[in-house]
Amino acid sequence: MLDVLAVARYTVFTIFALTVLAALGSWAVRTRRISPFSALGRGLRSATDPIVSPVERRLVRMGGNPVHAGWWLVVLIAVGGVIFLSLLGWALNTLHTARWAAAGGPRAVLALLVVLVYRVLIVALIARVIGSWIGAFRYSRWMRPAYALTDWIVEPIRRVVPPVGGGTFDVSPLLAWLVLWVLRQLLLTGLSL
Repeated sequence: MLDVLAVARYTVFTIFALTVLAALGSWAVRTRRISPFSALGRGLRSATDPIVSPVERRLVRMGGNPVHAGWWLVVLIAVGGVIFLSLLGWALNTLHTARWAAAGGPRAVLALLVVLVYRVLIVALIARVIGSWIGAFRYSRWMRPAYALTDWIVEPIRRVVPPVGGGTFDVSPLLAWLVLWVLRQLLLTGLSL
């Protein structure tokens, strides 16, 4: 059987390498390292413009330098590839664990449910923290699920533990993670007895 994760890694790496080549070609033509009027320059522009132009338009709207659009594309592909591979690995691991739990009986299924709920809550906590760093707060369309999943544990902790560092660093998500970890350990220990 084909290893899905290995194929995905090679695919992401290939896309990343092609993006680096496109960014390099676009940069060379835009900075006049290669004449845009030569056959090579026209060929590079016709090959790289469809890939780089959407990022360039967005970058110009945000006040950036259009020459750097290709490199921003490389960064976006790298970050997107890491996120995709992480999610794929998580999904494959969860599928494998679910198969194992189904063969292990009711206690194994309950243990799996505890682990899955824990993982979803941790991802929601991480999304909540990263969202607050980039300005996507509670009423943002993409952040509502993270807040809905974690408010039941973060808000009571926030009422008891004030922010540290003069009110600039909120430790309640970190403490919520610790409480969730302890609960998971207690539940898994209880299920294994």
